[in-house]
Amino acid sequence: MKSTAQQRAALVIATLAAFITPFMGSAVNIALPAIGAEFAIDAVLLNWISTSFILASAMFLVPMGRFADMHGRKRVFMAGMAIYTAASILAPLAGSASALIACRIAQGIGSAMTFGTGLPILISVFPPQRRGQVLGINVSAVYLGLSMGPFLGGLITQHLGWRFIFLATVPMGIVILILVPVYLKGEWAEARGERFDLAGSLVYGFGLAALMYGFSRLPSTAGILLAMAGAVALIAFYRIETSVASPVMNMALFRDNVVFALSNFAALINYSATFASGFLLSLYLQYIKAMTPESAGIVLVAQPVVMALLSPLAGSLSDRIEPRIVASIGMAFTTIGLASFIFVDTGTPLGLIVAGLVVLGLGFALFSSPNTNAVMSSVESRHYGVASGTLGTMRLTGQMFSMGIAMLIFALVMGRVPITPEHYGQYLASARIAFSIFTSLCFAGIFMSLARGKVR
Repeated sequence: MKSTAQQRAALVIATLAAFITPFMGSAVNIALPAIGAEFAIDAVLLNWISTSFILASAMFLVPMGRFADMHGRKRVFMAGMAIYTAASILAPLAGSASALIACRIAQGIGSAMTFGTGLPILISVFPPQRRGQVLGINVSAVYLGLSMGPFLGGLITQHLGWRFIFLATVPMGIVILILVPVYLKGEWAEARGERFDLAGSLVYGFGLAALMYGFSRLPSTAGILLAMAGAVALIAFYRIETSVASPVMNMALFRDNVVFALSNFAALINYSATFASGFLLSLYLQYIKAMTPESAGIVLVAQPVVMALLSPLAGSLSDRIEPRIVASIGMAFTTIGLASFIFVDTGTPLGLIVAGLVVLGLGFALFSSPNTNAVMSSVESRHYGVASGTLGTMRLTGQMFSMGIAMLIFALVMGRVPITPEHYGQYLASARIAFSIFTSLCFAGIFMSLARGKVR
């Protein structure tokens, strides 16, 4: 049993690390117009400021989780936080969009190293009967970052300039780098001595990046070709992993561990069904309801606030009740919340939008931390890094798929036209189709969540 001081320190460190990345991501998204104006770049290059971070994180999560299982989670966590903090210091000095994108890629790699090790460290120092509780607090920090990012990012951009957004998380990074060596004694490397699968890691990284980015570019020819190349590479990756002695991703975790496999797929479905809802509703509030960005942000914050408040409770519930039950109830509430947006039109009262967001937040809170508890409780400690990395990859891939679905519907229904009053009807039709697809996905996810089996 670890000391209470070490447990508290691990919780503080992991919680701060869990806050930084979503805060930075949502704050930077608010600042994109200001960044685009300063560098005079087009929408495609501007999109890369966000996309480069997501792709880099997704490519490195599983390999870094595996590397940490072999060489020490604390060591990799420290290195990742140092990379992330250094990139955050350098980003404000960027003199071009390309330099800023390079810093965002470095942030993505650092984030993958901390995310793939923070959760494993946390559950390594806490007993299993408290796992759901601390994971709930950790997930709550993620949603707090998502909640505060748009608000504080807007204030910082308006009064200090977008460059100061990157400096906002530097003090937290420095605090973490001080706390880890002082309070976290020892090291966790249950897979020490095993070989690192470099070839598999390279094929995996290319395949995942090509698939995710290609999907976001559909229905263009380049998007189709990239998605196909990514799918082929991932098939090759599967063949490589089943033939090497020390794979970067043990396929037996998916083949023989039903709880692990279905919990990860449930997370993929959940993020694929929910992530673009904020994007669609932001457009709805600003174009259809003629709200200012600040006012729209205040409305949309209802969802992550509910998530942040209820996630610790949901995590604690999953310590006493089977995680699949709590998570499946959460998926059901998420389905109801998404379904409420299928019928939005120009006359929908704002109160109904807020109510739908609250239900969506409740559903996500009940799903996320119990589902994380199920994933991490279903594997041996030597697989904690890979399990955490896999779950994080499902989150990022789901986010990209969700936006890809929305963009594909826009391209097919609206075409490449601006959202002006004469196109509002086409926008609303696109949003209804998207929410119908997301609702159907989430409804199917309920049964996948229920089918995963028992953890205890």
